[in-house]
Amino acid sequence: MATSPTPDQLLVIIDPAARRTDGESVRIAKDVLSAGAASTKVCLPEGPEEFARVLARRGSRRPVVIGDDRALLRAVGLLHRQRTMAECVLSVVPVGAALGVAHALGVPTGAVAAARAVLDGAERRLDVLVDDSDGVVLGALRIPPVPLAPQPEPAVAEAGLTDGGRPWLRTYHSLFRTWVPPRPSRLSPADVPPGPARLRIEVDGVTLVDLDQPVEAVSVTPGPSGTAVVEVRPLSLGAVAAPLEARGRTVTVSGADFRYRADAMVAGPVRRRTWTVREGALGLMLPGR
Repeated sequence: MATSPTPDQLLVIIDPAARRTDGESVRIAKDVLSAGAASTKVCLPEGPEEFARVLARRGSRRPVVIGDDRALLRAVGLLHRQRTMAECVLSVVPVGAALGVAHALGVPTGAVAAARAVLDGAERRLDVLVDDSDGVVLGALRIPPVPLAPQPEPAVAEAGLTDGGRPWLRTYHSLFRTWVPPRPSRLSPADVPPGPARLRIEVDGVTLVDLDQPVEAVSVTPGPSGTAVVEVRPLSLGAVAAPLEARGRTVTVSGADFRYRADAMVAGPVRRRTWTVREGALGLMLPGR
């Protein structure tokens, strides 16, 4: 079990994706933290296993993650599985492409402001959702997952054809586009918009929707006073169906195989999953109020 962290001693864990995507922001954040803390240990893990090992051996240092939402969620998940989340105060400096979860929690957007919040901010206890497979949700849970935008593949560019300023090549390229049909965009199964689902949704053991009522969407978010806010949109066959809402401490979804998006991750397919609210389970450093 980790000892109580010392506020002036930081363990700065820099995610490899952050180093690749925005090395300048990483450098700025590291410089601000090093200048403001009494002691700073910087770690550069190269993969998930090393990330987990560094976090588990933090000792009395307060962990600071420099990275995107995936790095934040990885750290929170590891603290939960190590059963040390309640005694740890986590800090994050958002760097990368996917930062929606960190910003929704109140973490500043800039590297300097986020690093200052690590040094001068205040601890805030946040409610989280924990599922029966030890997964942790900080913000929104959605069924089905929101589809991702497909990335088109330009056939000519992939073939390595450029005109190099030669007009005759432009004519060849036009003929090439005519002869070769465009490739379809690549989509993973999690990106394909699914149809209505038949799910049983129970809140604190009471059935909100049963299998005989198809649903278009389900959302679960941590709410006030240690409860989860559940909203279900039934399938509408004409008039717009009003969403069903409920609040409770446990939410169970069961039925046909379904996927769900938890924060920035897509999980499943599963046939049954239960989420429980853990009130004030995560301590996060945020700007002082």
